[in-house]
Amino acid sequence: MNRVVIIGAGVGGLTTAAVLAKAGLDIKVLEAHIYPGGCAGTFYHQGYRFDAGATLAGGFYPGGPMDFVARATGVETWNTRRSNPAMVVHLPDGTAIPRWSDERRWQARRSTFGREGEAFFRWQETTADALWSLALRGLPWPPQSPSEGVALLKKAITWAAENPVRHLRPGLLADAFRPASAHLPKTSENLRLFIDAQLLISAQTTSTKANALYAASALDLPRRGAVQIEGGMGAISDQLAKALERHGGRLHLRKRVTRVHATSTKTYRIEVERGDAFEADAVVFNLPPWNIRNLLDAPLPPTLRRLPPHPDRGWGAFMIYLGIDDAAIPEGFADHHQVLKGRPLAEGQSIFLSINPPWDHARAPMGKRAVTISTHTRLEPWWQASEEGPASLARRRQQMQSKMLESVGRLLPGIHGHTDLLLDATPITFSYFTGRERGWVGGFPQVNLFQAMPPRLSQQVWMVGDSIFPGQSTAAVALGGLRVARSILKRFNKSSKEGVDQ
Repeated sequence: MNRVVIIGAGVGGLTTAAVLAKAGLDIKVLEAHIYPGGCAGTFYHQGYRFDAGATLAGGFYPGGPMDFVARATGVETWNTRRSNPAMVVHLPDGTAIPRWSDERRWQARRSTFGREGEAFFRWQETTADALWSLALRGLPWPPQSPSEGVALLKKAITWAAENPVRHLRPGLLADAFRPASAHLPKTSENLRLFIDAQLLISAQTTSTKANALYAASALDLPRRGAVQIEGGMGAISDQLAKALERHGGRLHLRKRVTRVHATSTKTYRIEVERGDAFEADAVVFNLPPWNIRNLLDAPLPPTLRRLPPHPDRGWGAFMIYLGIDDAAIPEGFADHHQVLKGRPLAEGQSIFLSINPPWDHARAPMGKRAVTISTHTRLEPWWQASEEGPASLARRRQQMQSKMLESVGRLLPGIHGHTDLLLDATPITFSYFTGRERGWVGGFPQVNLFQAMPPRLSQQVWMVGDSIFPGQSTAAVALGGLRVARSILKRFNKSSKEGVDQ
């Protein structure tokens, strides 16, 4: 039986693992932490369950990415409830824009942005419809072999033939090489700010740099099944782990990998803290590329040799976790909010706030609610403050806390008198708990469709997660996990079961 070891129990790694176990391979997943999920995990503290990083789940509509993933992995249910609106975006001038998934979205955008906004969103939705139709065919992008190139071409031809009017628009080809800002009017700063803020959380960059095709798809999340998951985001990984074990695979927690060696028999030896070791015919890293470089013996694949010393593109996150009285939340208050102070975005100028829904009693003690607040932040200033000493780091944390809580106070004026728990997390915290190099999260900014890192690093080594196409978000990394599973099954001349060959 072919043995595969997956290092890291994030959504991408567990998706790959469950599919391979379902196909009959010998699968072991090694996770350093005490629970699966990584940056999309949910941790427990003093009666609260907080989403560690990711808080907004999308792609759960019938026929959508997570429906496809459930069929391919054997997940029985995600236990979700629709969030509508998916979020409310608050502009600096006090304008609040609900992101409805139904027809109400047009009126909300029309009343705020006028005809210029309507034209942009018609382009965005038409483009997203075409691209999601293509993406759900399981694109091997970028292709890494002649057979993957042929498969990509066949899928593209079939896709184009199904609706040539929509799928062969000249603008689609142009959008593959230009930024989203090409479709934004220069006269509407509110519209540009709104789009830039939404792209920052979905594409890790703003409209002047985000690739237009990727941006159109990323902006479509509220229309594509934004949900709350019972128990928090970590329930996604929990369900994938259960599917893995139903198919005979194993998830090993508290197994921190220290080295991966190629052996003379063309297998791999995976060494773990405290002397444990595992043997494998193939290895999948559910880790950022820098972490893989630090674990994998030489000679390194060219993709890893070309990396800079540390992540030089992308972001870290500063998080605040609050336990608050339910009385602080107005009736009918949406579950998710993005609050903008103005440019430049990030560093507390834009925050994302999520509150567990009142029906999810597992997330907070009776009469309480769990709140997660995040902002994008640059990595190096945090590490520099850490090197300067505890006082410098504490000062920076306090400054960021104050800035973010001021924005929260715009929405929930009484929150300061109703808070009984406050925790925070810096990139240093993420580095410690998730192991991600320098606390880098969210993947690469999506500026170029041709920049995606290839998932297969060598004949027997793969990478999965937010560093490969299609990038960040739980739905995206799960689709990446399906692509890696297909590649491994082909390598071992195995056929998959329902869903993954599509």
